[in-house]
Amino acid sequence: MSDPHELSALSLQDALARGALSAREVTEHFLRRIDALNPELGSFITITHDDALRAADHADRLRSSGVELGPLHGMPLAHKDLTDVAGVRTTLGTAALDPTIAPKDAPLAAVLRRAGAISLGKTQVPEFGLSSYSENRLAPPARNPLDRRRSPGGSSGGSAAAVAAGMLPFAPGTDGGGSVRIPAAATGLVGLKPNRGRVPSGSGQADLGQFVVAGPLAHSAVDAGLLLDALVREPNYRPTSAASRHPGSFTDAALRAEGRFRIGVSTASPFSAAMDIDLDSAAVDALRSGIQLLQNAGHDVVDTDLTYDSRYHEAFQLVWTAGLATLPIPSDREHRLTDLTRVLRHRALGRSAAELAGAIDVLRAFEHDTIRQYSAYDMILTPALAMTPRSIGWYTDADGDTDYVRQCQYSPFTSMVNVCGLPAVTVPILTLPDGLSMSVQLIGRPGEEAELLALTAQLEAVRG
Repeated sequence: MSDPHELSALSLQDALARGALSAREVTEHFLRRIDALNPELGSFITITHDDALRAADHADRLRSSGVELGPLHGMPLAHKDLTDVAGVRTTLGTAALDPTIAPKDAPLAAVLRRAGAISLGKTQVPEFGLSSYSENRLAPPARNPLDRRRSPGGSSGGSAAAVAAGMLPFAPGTDGGGSVRIPAAATGLVGLKPNRGRVPSGSGQADLGQFVVAGPLAHSAVDAGLLLDALVREPNYRPTSAASRHPGSFTDAALRAEGRFRIGVSTASPFSAAMDIDLDSAAVDALRSGIQLLQNAGHDVVDTDLTYDSRYHEAFQLVWTAGLATLPIPSDREHRLTDLTRVLRHRALGRSAAELAGAIDVLRAFEHDTIRQYSAYDMILTPALAMTPRSIGWYTDADGDTDYVRQCQYSPFTSMVNVCGLPAVTVPILTLPDGLSMSVQLIGRPGEEAELLALTAQLEAVRG
């Protein structure tokens, strides 16, 4: 048998289910990988060796007892250091607050623990998950396994780097403006942002703009479907959660890989009214390759003439950063914040309730108008990113406002999907001569994650 890190998540799940591998064997293997690779990659802030091994031994005892096991029984993963895991410190990626020891699991960690997964630690994030890169003042930056001089993106960058480097078979991320899709695209993974409300524990209804949703980072459509199936298996107390619109599981949808679709191509970005948005040659080549692969798979790929509200940039920044105003930062620790956080927090503190309400109105109108335009197509195809992965320090060597603009220019096609609440997936399409990976993004109709996974699997097959 191959080493556990060489198996797909689906194959690893099968090996554990058959008893070909024990949870202890798998956990020890991946912990050794983390110990060997993390010093250079900075993927983990905290590694929970003892807790993970205790959980693995408990998992093996459960298997011996004959009780019904969860769908991810014995499967290793890790959580962003924004998510509480019982008994483990949470840093939120900031030096401005003392770490806390979580008294209990956050809902996202709890649902995966109930599914049988074993957490191996907490991964690197930007301060408060604010950025599309994973650097902070607390720990070494997360680095891209494809080129360690470059960032794996963010805010799920530590998790993406861990999966890409074989330290984990897959991992949950959270995506409020692209935080699953950006690092997936930067590291050559599949990154799925589910529909608003699809995952109850990351429903997009706890944050002011209803942007954030939990989703999988994985090596393939099937593995992403496997993790998504586990994420949706929980009590649902959200009245606007997405209803299931497909037969069977997300894993099965990816395995079947069925469907022919009319796909609209767009390079329009809602940030274009406020700043220059340009695609580098690698992004253009990836988009062209994606179009060709889709056509080779039998899909109807057509041009679009999409337009976006010019007020988007200001409204999105206002709503996205509003929560910074309520952070309990002691005045004598403000200087420990990153430049980006300090600038955006100061601005958030100066906003009025009327300004905030007006920005939310702009984004709700944006959501309605954008979904109306997209409805002429089964899916929308865009570049995943406008540039190749950026070097470590590219954002932070500038002032906070320039940092923010650079993030928008790097990933100008992701946040609009969160505002609209739609599902979207980034799919690796092109490997550059230097080994970097470039991806495309596919945006689905409301509630159609299964179709996105099926099409992703088709692209994987066509690409070979």
